[in-house]
Amino acid sequence: MLATVSTSPSGLQLIWFTLIGVLWVGYFFLEGFDFGVGILLPWIGHDDLDRRTVINTIGHVWDGNEVWLLTAGGATFAAFPLWYATVFSGFYLALFLILAALIFRGVAFEYRHSREGARWTRWWDRAIFWGSFLPALLWGVAFADFLHGVPLGANATWTGTFFDLVKPYALLGGLSSLSLFTLHGATYLGLKSEGDIRHRAHQVGSKIAPLTFVIVAAFMVWTYLSARHAHHMGLVPPFLPVLGLMILASVGWLIRERLEGWAFVATGLTIVIVVTTLFLNLYPNVLNSSVSPADSLTIVGTASHPYTLKVMSWVALIFTPFVLAYQTWSYVVFRRRVRRPEPSVTSPVESHP
Repeated sequence: MLATVSTSPSGLQLIWFTLIGVLWVGYFFLEGFDFGVGILLPWIGHDDLDRRTVINTIGHVWDGNEVWLLTAGGATFAAFPLWYATVFSGFYLALFLILAALIFRGVAFEYRHSREGARWTRWWDRAIFWGSFLPALLWGVAFADFLHGVPLGANATWTGTFFDLVKPYALLGGLSSLSLFTLHGATYLGLKSEGDIRHRAHQVGSKIAPLTFVIVAAFMVWTYLSARHAHHMGLVPPFLPVLGLMILASVGWLIRERLEGWAFVATGLTIVIVVTTLFLNLYPNVLNSSVSPADSLTIVGTASHPYTLKVMSWVALIFTPFVLAYQTWSYVVFRRRVRRPEPSVTSPVESHP
């Protein structure tokens, strides 16, 4: 499935392939838990005050987390323009659905509290749920397709349709990201909330942890078997996916023991390991072809001019520390648990289970 390239990537090309991988790892680690919080909103929040509290746990971070997506997309466009162009051509409908979901989700966060009324908030709560559910599912489908192969012909010509993107392996990848992000959101809520919401987050996390393990384990095994069948294991150390599954297997126990911080770290590390495994397995390609291995897009074949990569490296070296410092500071400032607000005497809240 993976093509053999005659020219090895240069140092700058490897740096930018690695950096893009790091950006996607950071995005899925951070956005993963607020996707999970949005997905769990209808089940964790039993009334409007509950749902407001759930949303407030990510209210200070969700927009900052999306900066990682913008940076990953911009870096891909500048460093590997052919990769970027091919993905946006072939994955156009899927990416449009993700973009629309993220837009409605962001609008819902901003406008939900702008008016009183159960019907008004109910519609925006649905937008938050679907705006979290669809990207959590479709990102997994997309990255599974990167690895398993899409219908690419000669000269990066797209020869398939949208339905070529939703094959069984890709759907399993989508279920893996969906379940893992949901579990990540449950551990985050257990860490950031108090009272009944915290208790419900523990209950939900305990229930979905075994199912998440089964789904992710099946996906990792299929990934291993596909790579072995193609006689190319990439750069994946044999212990890495096994370590990820061992960590994921411990999440249910950590939740039951109320080791909330460690449970959140465990789900986060699992996301880091799974995404890292996919990128290492993909190397030295950036997008595999299901038509012919020779038509796969490689790091070398899609990279920008060395001068462009050099200039980008200096820009990243200068500005990245400031961005990381600011985002770290925002998490430190808002590190306290979020409490359920007291109901207003003049505006009683209706319950909508």
